[in-house]
Order: sequence, then C-alpha cells, then structure tokens
Amino acid sequence: MTVTDQEEKYGERAIAANQLNTFPNPRPGREYKVNITLPEFTCKCPFSGYPDFATIYITYVPDELVVELKAIKLYINGYRDRYISHEESINQILDDFIAACDPIRVQIKGDYNPRGNVHTMVEINYEKPIA
Repeated sequence: MTVTDQEEKYGERAIAANQLNTFPNPRPGREYKVNITLPEFTCKCPFSGYPDFATIYITYVPDELVVELKAIKLYINGYRDRYISHEESINQILDDFIAACDPIRVQIKGDYNPRGNVHTMVEINYEKPIA
C-alpha cells in the first residue's frame, strides 16, 4: 500500500477527533499545582498567513478534574492550521481549558518566537469565583 499526500494520516484523524479529556482528581481537597509545557505550538497569522511558533505554559490547580496530557497535546496540535492571533489563541485556550476541567486557578502563557524583530508573550490568569 502506498501512502499519498491526499490521505488523511492517523495523527491528523486523532487531532481532528480530539477533546480535552479529563479524569477525576486523585487528591480532591488538596491544593497542588500542575505545570504543563507545550514547546511545539504553531498557528498562522490571521493577517499574513505566516506561521507563528510558541511555547505554551499552563499552570493550574485542579478542583474535581485533571486534564489528560495526551488530550492537551492533541488539542494544542489542532491550532497548527488555524488563522488566529497570539492574543486570541491564548484566550481561546483558557476558555476551552476552563470548560473542560473547571480548575481552581489557571495561568496560561504563550511565549512566541520572534518574527520581524518582535517577540510577543501573552499571559492570562483565571481564578474560580468563590460560591
């Protein structure tokens, strides 16, 4: 069997079908931080179409749910062909992350590689409102 460029590859299928899966926090009631570094983030500039590259840092304190690492990897890979600004991508990641696992606190930072002599870092923080 010959693989052609036209066939959807298994990794592309996994990225397209991905959801931010979670599992129960093994230590509910204990506050601890989870640090995730995703050094291969890519997206496309919505104005020029040029690729943007970044390292995404996620630090969160889980409540009832923890995000599965494979799921976050596939989720982040889903940005590869999206035309989205630095600012919007980090805000969208935050919105999706909160929707998936409803953390106590989360900080997300996008450290974008310099392009055209401009280095951008976008950082956002969220804390769950006290009921």
